Amino acid sequence: MSYFLNVPIKNNSFTEAANYKYFVDKSILIDKLNDCISSPNKYVCITRPRRFGKTINAMMLACYYSKNADFKPLFDNLEISKYESYLKHLNKHNVIYMTMNEFPKTNCSYEEFIENYIKDLAEDLINSYPNIEIDKTKPLSKIFTQVYNETSEGFIFIIDEWDYIFNNDLFSNEDRENFLQFLKDLLKDKPYVELAYMTGVLPIAKYSSGSALNMFDEYTFLNDADFDKYFGFTQNEVEFLCDKQNKISISELTEWYDGYKTQGGHEVYNPRSVAFALRKGRCQSYWTNTGPMDEILYYINNNIDSVKDDVVRMVSDIPLEIKLKGYGAEQKELNTRNQILSAMTIYGFLSYYDETLVIPNKELRIKFDEALEDKSMGAISEIVMKSNEMLKATLRRDTETMENLIQETHDINIPIIKYNDENSLACIITLVYLSARTKYKIVREMPAGIGFADFIFYPNDKNKTAFIIELKKDSTPDEALKQIKEKRYALALKDYTGQKLAVGISYDSKFKSHKVKIEEI
Repeated sequence: MSYFLNVPIKNNSFTEAANYKYFVDKSILIDKLNDCISSPNKYVCITRPRRFGKTINAMMLACYYSKNADFKPLFDNLEISKYESYLKHLNKHNVIYMTMNEFPKTNCSYEEFIENYIKDLAEDLINSYPNIEIDKTKPLSKIFTQVYNETSEGFIFIIDEWDYIFNNDLFSNEDRENFLQFLKDLLKDKPYVELAYMTGVLPIAKYSSGSALNMFDEYTFLNDADFDKYFGFTQNEVEFLCDKQNKISISELTEWYDGYKTQGGHEVYNPRSVAFALRKGRCQSYWTNTGPMDEILYYINNNIDSVKDDVVRMVSDIPLEIKLKGYGAEQKELNTRNQILSAMTIYGFLSYYDETLVIPNKELRIKFDEALEDKSMGAISEIVMKSNEMLKATLRRDTETMENLIQETHDINIPIIKYNDENSLACIITLVYLSARTKYKIVREMPAGIGFADFIFYPNDKNKTAFIIELKKDSTPDEALKQIKEKRYALALKDYTGQKLAVGISYDSKFKSHKVKIEEI
């Protein structure tokens, strides 16, 4: 909701969050921004995936800076109160707070959309400065300049979901360019701007000096070492929250919602999902159900075949080494592999650190698994749809069926599984067992005994069958089973009470054939 100029709201998303059992105090962000006020660094744009705390923080800033409000009792109990700049700016500024996702009516035009904001802002200024003769037909920047010239009062602009117009099919590219021009005319090089703070999912531009909003310093998942700890939950914060309940362990939360990293290499959890899981007492997909996750499939199938190969590798827990170049709202099309993978990272579908991409956690992996099942994935989806047969064949020790399914997968014309490197066989195993993820925790390259097992399948029910897979190229399944025994991989299954199987799988590169052998441990 847009509150515009200094509206004294007591009940808002931030005050509600501050009273919540699983609240995490991010108020030190205020001290960082206090240093930016009326400085050359006063233009700040922070972008993160959906549900990473952007709106809560934006409302926190509005509560802290706004005149005609008294939030001192609230902030006195937060970390910001310990900082020198705390009282200097507390409720002492004119604040324009806007969320750019409001429509005056269904299916409105861009002109109607933007005029709605212009009209309300002008009326707020007229009502707040009755002694100034304001002509509301003038451009907004002229009105703000007039107020500033006659009162010497500046303004802090807090704009949430700045990029909403770029994610809405209702608007054309021309509309989006007009919107960028509107923000430029309102904010750029204006003496009345004390601070301009914008948040969204999409960065403004891909490091373009010619951008209409090039005065902003942008902080994204790809380049933020300044504000990274204020968006998402850190490891210590999640452990602190986890101690407030006894239904979910920290290891469960880590498996489901961790996996993002700051530029400094610190772990970052999806905050909304962590809070929902703790409140509901169970881990499942929460964040991924709040937005258009079919975007994953769009990116995978955006006419770039190598992206499909990349996804199969990452689903197989094989990190992808790549130097991402970035992605922004002003890019109209995604035409290259780098653009698509950069966009997927910006949206939070992938985690990027040290020039390496991975699928961050179980919550996202579930969605990627679903994407591989889609018919548009062609041969890959055919393999995945048969993966339940592979699990059943393994549990009944039907090695002939297993060999046939692996061979069938190998023979399909998919570049990633043509054994171009040592990980290719692992990709096949991942695909043919994909449906097993609903019943098993599957760990690749798992430390076990005195080595690393290629795959260990841990059943969700510890009384069910667990099994270890070892892969061998140009060898025999007997050699694979021998390695499982000699390196004592079965020690990793000591807490499981059901049947335990050792599965040896070999590939003969001369005859391009596979052999499988299973023994009970």
